[in-house]
Amino acid sequence: MDRTDRRERVDRPADNDAAGARSRGRTVVLAGLRALFLAVVSLGGSLSLLVLSLVSLALVPVLGVGLLTTPLVVKWVRAWANWRRLVAVRWGGVRIPPRYRVPPAGAGWWARASGVLRDPATWREFGWLPLDAVLGFLTALVPALLLLYPFEGFALALGLWRVFTDGTYVGWWYGFVPVGGQGSALAAGALGAVLLVASWWLTPALLRFHFLFTRVLLGGGRGELAERVRVLTETRRDAVDTSAAELRRIERDLHDGAQARLVAMGMELGTAEALIGKNPEKARELLARARRSSGEALAELRDLVHGIHPPVLAERGLGDAVRALALRLPLDTEVTVDIGGGRADAPVESAAYFAVSEVLTNAVKHSGAERVWVDLRYAEGALRIAVTDDGRGGARIGGGSGLAGVERRLGTFDGVLAVGSPVGGPTVVTMEIPCELS
Repeated sequence: MDRTDRRERVDRPADNDAAGARSRGRTVVLAGLRALFLAVVSLGGSLSLLVLSLVSLALVPVLGVGLLTTPLVVKWVRAWANWRRLVAVRWGGVRIPPRYRVPPAGAGWWARASGVLRDPATWREFGWLPLDAVLGFLTALVPALLLLYPFEGFALALGLWRVFTDGTYVGWWYGFVPVGGQGSALAAGALGAVLLVASWWLTPALLRFHFLFTRVLLGGGRGELAERVRVLTETRRDAVDTSAAELRRIERDLHDGAQARLVAMGMELGTAEALIGKNPEKARELLARARRSSGEALAELRDLVHGIHPPVLAERGLGDAVRALALRLPLDTEVTVDIGGGRADAPVESAAYFAVSEVLTNAVKHSGAERVWVDLRYAEGALRIAVTDDGRGGARIGGGSGLAGVERRLGTFDGVLAVGSPVGGPTVVTMEIPCELS
């Protein structure tokens, strides 16, 4: 019995070490592949948007054509920057909060376009594009090469060197090793082994450095504090305006709905009281009408309370509230929730719930979709929600779809809204709210 326990104590550390090595290997390989992907998209995406931006700005003096194209290009640049922000959080744990100026509610196309062009964040992202196409490309390429380049050294050591030379001259260089024969090819293989060991420790760190470099370029710089104060001031004003509008809506709904029904019900009860001795049949009819009115008033009050703060949200949390919301949709909706056993603060849960409600309403009204997927999860200090539909696409912020209101609602909590909706679909709306679970 003691021998078995001793064997188990010896085997368990070995098993743990093997599992840790496999996990580390997956992390390194995944970091290298992600770095290679980022190197390609940094060069291609940022360079393409840089060219489009320069052409659009150059067309501003030409009959004002650039005034029509520049807002569209800015929207693409912002979508690209926001996608990179999401990737930085998910792949590197590096948060790059946006510092956009929120347009006033009800602003027209021209006011929104001019406001975007006056936003310092717009010009910061324009300046980020060329640096990302060069330095961002290089900082992403280094960890990818550190993982992949050793395999060229191994291939040379196994005989690939014969493709480049006949053994009488140097036909290839591997790093600083001139490969001209089997001996130098083995040296190249040894150098590849050293690089592979280095990639084991450095590749994830170098990928994180790429994200940190991106944060330096997309961050607010020395004016970040002043910009942060300005953003908080605007989001506070938007929150106050939204609250005032909500109070006016509640007052209007109470006055025109439940209050009017209750007044009518009181009049019907008074009339029935006067007729109960003279005309019992008429009094009975009025009492039945008053009973129906009371039921309708109660239903309206329940709908009103549900619109203020759904009881299921307060009692069972965001996950169950979103599931209940999906059950009322006329579309086939699949909800995935992975937020553990904790809950965010009530204001955050309320903002997330009504943001999801608005996005789902858009999908029902405008997308022509048959199926919707909602993915809600908590990771790395943020609540992340993705709503995907298989509709016709073409959704955008500020197009009368209500997404601008969602953006303002999330902005109160430093949240991020990103919309990917090519014509023909699918539409993916991603929301992220920094928060802590209790």
